[in-house]
Amino acid sequence: MRIATWNPGLTRDGPGLLLRDIGRDDPQVLAAAQVIAHAAPDAILLTGLDWDLEGRALTAFADLLEAAGHPMPHRHAGPPNTGLPTGRDMDGDGRLGRARDAQGYGAFRGQGGMAVLSRLPIAGVTDHTETLWRDMPGHRMPDSPHADIARLSTTAHWDVALTTPAGPLHLLAFSATPPAFEPRNIPRNHDEAAFWLDHLPDAPFAIIGNLNLDPADGDGDPAALTALLAVTQDPRPRGAWQPPQTGPNADHRGDPALDTAEYARAPGNLRLDYVLPAQGLRVLDAGVIWPAPGDPLAESVALASHRRLVWVDLDLK
Repeated sequence: MRIATWNPGLTRDGPGLLLRDIGRDDPQVLAAAQVIAHAAPDAILLTGLDWDLEGRALTAFADLLEAAGHPMPHRHAGPPNTGLPTGRDMDGDGRLGRARDAQGYGAFRGQGGMAVLSRLPIAGVTDHTETLWRDMPGHRMPDSPHADIARLSTTAHWDVALTTPAGPLHLLAFSATPPAFEPRNIPRNHDEAAFWLDHLPDAPFAIIGNLNLDPADGDGDPAALTALLAVTQDPRPRGAWQPPQTGPNADHRGDPALDTAEYARAPGNLRLDYVLPAQGLRVLDAGVIWPAPGDPLAESVALASHRRLVWVDLDLK
């Protein structure tokens, strides 16, 4: 079974614009569909995909995948915290109704949400998205006048149980805030990852998503990632090619083959996206879709997103 995660860049500046672009065969949207069809996952978590109440954009994108020869008929996209208004000045800048005043950063409800697409049936979803940050045991939430409403999840936390021939496989899916831009984001990024330590199922699982944290480079506190690695295994997916390690990458300490995000300026390329199977699951293979220039897929990968798709093959027998 192949499971994958990717931020395909399917977010726009206003509600309804993603659906519009899918309907008019926007080249970036088509490139994203081509990359996913090439990877051919059995299940994929898409982060950075705008949510709408009726799921019309997700349905339209799934239709593109089917047309590309890779149908994924089962899907889940619950309402995210991104862009969810609070009515409060959450970032303390004296202004209301701005992107950083939402429960999760977003200029409109659902901007940059997430979704699971699967070839296998979804047996059920446990949704932790409404969990208050202050209610997480051992949280690092700074003192705040908004602790009564502030949620932990920037986007969402889902336990998605897939039905496989070998029994259920739980995808512990989330997309965390970057540990940058404002002080509260560093402890929030840590706690979004640490949340799963208290919510591991008594069944095969994989922690999957955009952790927005590189263990060796960039900002943030890797303590929660280190703790997750103690209860999972890291297949260390590698890309086929890496850009020259110059400019903002010149002083990086991490293995560039593990990077999943490309930034032309500081902080440079980083490993931000992960599939971490539980200990005891048999990993057959893993990779990052980062083809070399000249590869037939390279243009689509570059056009779709500055992120790279990560996949892991598991033997669930």
